Amino acid sequence: MKSIIVPVDFSSQSEYAFQVAASIAKKQNATIYVLHMLELNQAIVSSNVELHPEQMVFFIKLAEKRLSEFMDKPYLKGVNLVPIIKHFKVFSEISEVAQEHSADLIVMGSHGTEGLKEIFVGSNTERVVRNSSVPVLVIKNRIEDFNPRQMVFACDLKEENINAFQKAHSIAAIFSAKLKLVYVNTPGDDFMATSEIQKKMDAFRQAVGSDLSIAIYNDYSIERGVLNYAEESKADVIGMPTHGRKGLSHFFMGSIGEDVANHSEIPVITFKI
Repeated sequence: MKSIIVPVDFSSQSEYAFQVAASIAKKQNATIYVLHMLELNQAIVSSNVELHPEQMVFFIKLAEKRLSEFMDKPYLKGVNLVPIIKHFKVFSEISEVAQEHSADLIVMGSHGTEGLKEIFVGSNTERVVRNSSVPVLVIKNRIEDFNPRQMVFACDLKEENINAFQKAHSIAAIFSAKLKLVYVNTPGDDFMATSEIQKKMDAFRQAVGSDLSIAIYNDYSIERGVLNYAEESKADVIGMPTHGRKGLSHFFMGSIGEDVANHSEIPVITFKI
């Protein structure tokens, strides 16, 4: 792992992500690209009236000063940092920066949301998870030394998840973490008998070319099953594939990867299918 993107908005959550990224960077000798979005007023950005050059310089200089102060932390000593200031559209520009610098990982802080606020407001982190082709590690709380020993990866064992699993396997190897694969069996139309799940597990093992161990966990929903299994397994991080659905498809069908990332208290890393 050579390149890590950390978007910061100077909140405590972005500092939690920054500290985790620094912990990873020290172990991997990686560069952290510290990305701050210059959040100009929507009316200014969308209007035909251009900012005067001196106004733009003022905003940029102010952002540079705040970013420099934010990067002045003891835990960042010895870490190679590259500050980047961009304009406005956080989700699209993060993906562009990640692609430009061949990022291996994006580390983002998140408050997490509940209920109607989640439906109508969402979060920048959720949108990045949905759109990013680079794995996204979501951090909710302060972690002094990110050194995961147990990683749970949950999926439905379909062929479309193979690439995501292989990426998760590589990430687990980088962290020297034990990887546990789990299939969550739920009641209703999606319920499967043990023999049916066994066939899916055999096919998945054959596809990935490994005799890996796969746990079956029964619960009332996939999200609850993933979170409960992770807790029982004492996992330090959860890995999830995400479809990156958009528009009405996302509204009606959602993404379990996004939901788990939004509600888990332990770090979640998502891999776009």
